[in-house]
Amino acid sequence: MRAISARAAMFGTVAAAALFTSPAAAATQGNPTASPPSTNDAQTQAQAATGSDQQIVVTARRRNELLLNVPVAVTAYSGEQLNRQGALDITDIGDTTPNVTLEVSRGTNSTLTPFIRGIGQQDPVAGFEQGVGLYLDDVYLNRPQASVLNIFDVERIEVLRGPQGTLYGRNTIGGAIKYVTKRIASDGPHFSIRTNLGTHRQADLIVSVSTPLSQQFLVSAAAARLSNNGFGKNLTNGLRNYNKDVFAARGTIEFVPSDAIFVRVSADKTWDDSNPKGGHRLFPNLCQPSPSVLVQQCNGSLPVLSNVFDTQGGLNDPRQKVRAWGVSLWAEAELSDWLKFRNITAFRKDVGYTPIDFDATPFVDVDVPAIYRNRQFSQELQLVADKGPLQGVVGFYYLNAKAFDEFDVRLYTTLNGFTQGTIGDIRTKTWAVFGDLTYDFTPQWSVSVGGRYTNDKRNAFIHKANFTGGGQPDLGGSSGFGVGTQSGVALSNFNGSRTDKAFTPRASVNFKPTPNHNIYLSYSRGFKGGGFDPRGNTTNAPIPQTPQSIYDFMAFDPEKVDSYELGWKASLFNRRLQIATAIFDAEYKDVQVPGSAPCLTVVGGVALNGFCGVTTNAGKARIRGVEIETNARLANNLATAGDRLSFAGTLGYLDGKYRRFITNIAGLGPVDVSNNRKIQNTPKWTLSGSLDYDTPAFGGRLNLNTTLSYRSFSQQFELPVPYIDQSGFSLWDANAVWRSLNGHWELGVHAKNITNKKYIAAGYNFLLVNPITGALILNSAGQPQAALGKTGTATAFYGNPRQVFVSAAFNF
Repeated sequence: MRAISARAAMFGTVAAAALFTSPAAAATQGNPTASPPSTNDAQTQAQAATGSDQQIVVTARRRNELLLNVPVAVTAYSGEQLNRQGALDITDIGDTTPNVTLEVSRGTNSTLTPFIRGIGQQDPVAGFEQGVGLYLDDVYLNRPQASVLNIFDVERIEVLRGPQGTLYGRNTIGGAIKYVTKRIASDGPHFSIRTNLGTHRQADLIVSVSTPLSQQFLVSAAAARLSNNGFGKNLTNGLRNYNKDVFAARGTIEFVPSDAIFVRVSADKTWDDSNPKGGHRLFPNLCQPSPSVLVQQCNGSLPVLSNVFDTQGGLNDPRQKVRAWGVSLWAEAELSDWLKFRNITAFRKDVGYTPIDFDATPFVDVDVPAIYRNRQFSQELQLVADKGPLQGVVGFYYLNAKAFDEFDVRLYTTLNGFTQGTIGDIRTKTWAVFGDLTYDFTPQWSVSVGGRYTNDKRNAFIHKANFTGGGQPDLGGSSGFGVGTQSGVALSNFNGSRTDKAFTPRASVNFKPTPNHNIYLSYSRGFKGGGFDPRGNTTNAPIPQTPQSIYDFMAFDPEKVDSYELGWKASLFNRRLQIATAIFDAEYKDVQVPGSAPCLTVVGGVALNGFCGVTTNAGKARIRGVEIETNARLANNLATAGDRLSFAGTLGYLDGKYRRFITNIAGLGPVDVSNNRKIQNTPKWTLSGSLDYDTPAFGGRLNLNTTLSYRSFSQQFELPVPYIDQSGFSLWDANAVWRSLNGHWELGVHAKNITNKKYIAAGYNFLLVNPITGALILNSAGQPQAALGKTGTATAFYGNPRQVFVSAAFNF
């Protein structure tokens, strides 16, 4: 249903069963007060993740706990649940998780844009921090590039909503997403092969093998080839648009010398050679002929294309590709019967070459060839305690990361080969100490308190300049990435450093009137690091310019939130109905709003519109909301012995509002425009309903399920953009999966977005608008006007169309 992805070893689907809060999940059974399984016990972990004869166990508080007992709004999905619903990548779970938006970023195939409870970040440029933390086997992924995780070898995915600053640290101000892979089974060698074949020439092949080498050593390996022919075509260069061309491999070694020690080493790599993803142009050519405009710019009306997945963007430089790899060491040792030591060490690196044609025309106008290079090393140490009424975790975290971006902005001008080139080198060193403890005063009452102290240091080098003489003399722009001669002084030649310190506490009170009910009241604080605008022009700093005024102009402050939440989780009617609800209020300060806008620059004595960062700390915002998740076992033995029918529903409501939004308006100075701004990517309503019927059939079991999800109107940006903002829409999926009784064979048919709904997931907008209201400024002919370049940029990227595919798997 959603777009293409690339992060190693996350493709396809594997088995487990449905979780308590996941849509259409199977109902759980068993003793609600039972202790969670040991982290080292792979079999009990798998059982817990399925909800089969076990309570649901999650690690939302960095320790194993029953989901019913956790004072956090958590939605958990098992690998089997994702398999039955035909999920292809991590963005699919956004349709059935309340108040969550997960999309592939505009103009890319593998960069993730996550929003939880209205908080996120859609600009992937180095220097901007994410608002939602993504964790792969407890390893924090510092940058959004190559983070659209495909679903493969997965035990469960947990979505934690609300600030998670105490246990997960900086940049989890909106929430966190945990992707947990399966451990190696110790009961002999296993082999699995799976294929998906479908519309748009979808062809996936996933092969995995695992075996114990001895009682202490276990190994596994997997490889995946994922492809489709795209949903449209680039009519300028003939390439397929929205296609997928991915190969990935993963290897794991586990060492279990005793019941008290577990060590896991994993390595993965992804090769993504998908084509550039071009946008759909929403207006004809807006070029207005004049003596200063080249004839080629106004040639052709460029009518709006009938297929929203077609594009006419001419940029194909540099050649699109993504390479991502990583290695991690996860180890745990029991120091005593109540205390465990845990180590998580990881190194990751990725590079992406991405040509982004903003205006989606054959001309060199607002074309942005970009290179993203990221690397990170992280180290985390934990002590996990469980002694009588006291449970908790304390730890230390360290991250050393580098994000290096290089991009050009190629614009139409009367100058030969005009380009604005930018280099951003952002280096981060952060460390933190944290702890979270729970004390059970009685079987009914418990109190949790925790806190995290973070020291977050950032160094930034930003160089930006105008270049001319790049080639293609009739079209403008550079004939090669980074080609040209610098014209005049640099627009930015900035070196800056800042250190932000924060204490993020958390506290909650739990009341369990019975073992099947949990009522909690919690408070938490979140923190997102400050930084420097990677697209800012130091030449635009206020006059008189001093080192301090330039620093202040380029810098933005940390964002902070205080969140209050009241929740109720229950298992009713002999566990036939399970429900989780939350009511919350989040108060934000110094909200970071990254952005870019046209700005004047002078080249060779000619004043031209350029491309500038306009990042600001807007002020204050308030987000309130409600979340409800239900799972009901409607009937057993309905049509035949051994069948069951279940229903799962989710509802999310958000009331988000800027209480203060200060921006500088030309001729007016600082203005509070909060009444004209809305929180982006935040639909007021998110709903879903799923029916799941499972029955004995054909010598095995047949599962039939269908899901209808709805999202109300949402804005792409803080200012309204009617032609890009998406009105309310629904998506309908259906799946049929048969599995043999011994689990060796599996056949499935999957249909996603059955009604073929066209909906906008992201976009670009550089048209002249009123800076306060966002209303279009029309010319004398009643047409929109370009604010950057000549042809006008109003480009949309769409969610995936109807997809139908069959799946077949053999497991031994």
